[in-house]
Amino acid sequence: MALKLKNLAIPVIHSHSIFGFGLQQIRNKWADWRMIKDAKRRKIVAQYAEERLRIQAIRKCDVLPPEIKEIADKEIAAQPRDASQSRLVRRCAITSRPRGTVYKWRLSRIVFRHLADYNKLSGVQRAIW
Repeated sequence: MALKLKNLAIPVIHSHSIFGFGLQQIRNKWADWRMIKDAKRRKIVAQYAEERLRIQAIRKCDVLPPEIKEIADKEIAAQPRDASQSRLVRRCAITSRPRGTVYKWRLSRIVFRHLADYNKLSGVQRAIW
């Protein structure tokens, strides 16, 4: 009987603390594929940020001749689309929910409220009146 390498690559944890589940697979630290995509985009934005800022300053400058501005336009077009900061989506760091995020903590309103209820966020207190 030959061993299958495919089955050996998946780590399996025997967990009896989760009721109803005997085996649980751990694939990665992301909640879903959208978070992986968002992390890649953030890395690309950080990589091209300085260069993009310089080129944008050249494009917006009114003193420079139009030929130089056209060259800057071509350089911006040559960069990857994901290098633009406007393509980033604010997502919850835990659930990957795109809407209703509290910007300072990068958490969705639902997770934020849950953690605030149990004093898990520093500097956050429930309103009492």
